[in-house]
Amino acid sequence: MAEFLAGIEQLTFARWLKASFVAYPIVNALHIMSIGALLTSVVLMDLRICGAFRSLPHAAFVALLRRTALGAFAGALVTGSLLFSVKASTYAAMPIFLAKMALILFAGVNFLAFLRFCRATGGDEPTGETATILAVLSMLLWTSVLFAGRFIGFL
Repeated sequence: MAEFLAGIEQLTFARWLKASFVAYPIVNALHIMSIGALLTSVVLMDLRICGAFRSLPHAAFVALLRRTALGAFAGALVTGSLLFSVKASTYAAMPIFLAKMALILFAGVNFLAFLRFCRATGGDEPTGETATILAVLSMLLWTSVLFAGRFIGFL
């Protein structure tokens, strides 16, 4: 595994990113922007499930936010992978980085559980205790991902 991680650090784009005075801060800023857009869209969707924003049309509101969340997640995945490549060996050994990855996995599982719940109930607008629990869990998980990510730079 150590050889694999060291190999990632030696990839051309990783060495270029590490050596560039401008590229790394730009990729880092794009990562933060992506996470901000992801967290904002997820929290707004989850708050809608919890009863907020009822005056807005559900389908249009959720469709816009879901597209934003998926695009932001893709941006965070790409930029996060680039940032990881610079210090792959270091990050992979950090418990807080591993915790962040686990939290992202749990948030994904929670999202899949939510989709399954929506299909099972067949409703356009998910409601009820299960939907609320999944929405609150989603907000907690994604907020935890944000905090874990910020701790990576300080530990």
